[in-house]
Amino acid sequence: MSASFLELQSIHKSFGKFKALNDINLSIKQGEFVCFLGPSGCGKTTLLRIIAGLEQQTSGKIIQQQKDVSHLPPSLRDYGIVFQSYALFPNLTVKDNITYGLVNKRVNRQEISNKVRTLLETIGLPDSANKYPNELSGGQQQRVALARALATSPGLLLLDEPLSALDATVRVHLREELCRLQKQLGITTIMVTHDQEEALAIADRVVVMNHGVIEQVGTPLEVYHYPANPFVASFVGNINCLDAISDGNHYYKCGESTIYAPNSDAYTKGESVKIYLRPEDRKVELDDSNVDPIFKGTIREIEFLGGKCLAELNVSSFGEQSIRLQFSLNQIYDLGIERGKELPFTFRPERINVFTD
Repeated sequence: MSASFLELQSIHKSFGKFKALNDINLSIKQGEFVCFLGPSGCGKTTLLRIIAGLEQQTSGKIIQQQKDVSHLPPSLRDYGIVFQSYALFPNLTVKDNITYGLVNKRVNRQEISNKVRTLLETIGLPDSANKYPNELSGGQQQRVALARALATSPGLLLLDEPLSALDATVRVHLREELCRLQKQLGITTIMVTHDQEEALAIADRVVVMNHGVIEQVGTPLEVYHYPANPFVASFVGNINCLDAISDGNHYYKCGESTIYAPNSDAYTKGESVKIYLRPEDRKVELDDSNVDPIFKGTIREIEFLGGKCLAELNVSSFGEQSIRLQFSLNQIYDLGIERGKELPFTFRPERINVFTD
């Protein structure tokens, strides 16, 4: 993944007085899997449709493989697309749905037959060529839609929330298959999603969007551990947010307690800030050698999430602010964590993020 495959240069999009996209600049590498992540209305689907030529940008350029495709119609752009709604033809068989684009390109029958067989094997539906969409499950229909998008061997694959209509178990399985298939084919892929877990699990890079602008671009680890601003910190993953005052030299007064964040910016003493703490970035199995300040909180609620749990603690020394700490189910048992219990804890200071109000 070295050469730039797709360049978005100063993309703007307005609907009347409303600015849907404002100065979008992004470079996507050959073979990269990129996720556009953001809340509803942030502009991610509009940006995908502009790349596909289904919407026209108000201004800006789209360069694909060193070719300006900014004003080309969709039929002359090199991509395959999968929609949330599958958009399969109900009166056509699986085979005919997949080959729809190939027939229009006048590909010979033998090549079409070979392509269908290969694609059906690739998506795990080798015996479904003669079935109709209504004979398939939602997950199977989405696989067929994916095969149809790949049938013409496009250079770019566009995915518009392709898994959001599926139930949780099928969604996880299909995203794993999608990731495997993308790596196997080496096809440059852009997926729109509002599901943080989905984006973090499969993307090479995540583009976090909000109100028509890009807030941060980075690997899933970068976006999760080193958010660029309060929006990214709050939107990506679970997080605690505490009100505090800068005490200088990376120390912060939170109620009666002092929290040290060595990787934070150098805020002016007395400046109001927000401290962002991931629930998992805590220590509770403490010993005498621990040099970090130790806090105490009373467990108010425990939220069961399967293999992990979130315990909400009221911390009086934080000015009665509450925080949530994450534990595995085994730790819940081993540490005897239960409502009403007082729990000593500290933080991993290198993982703390601090931003101004």
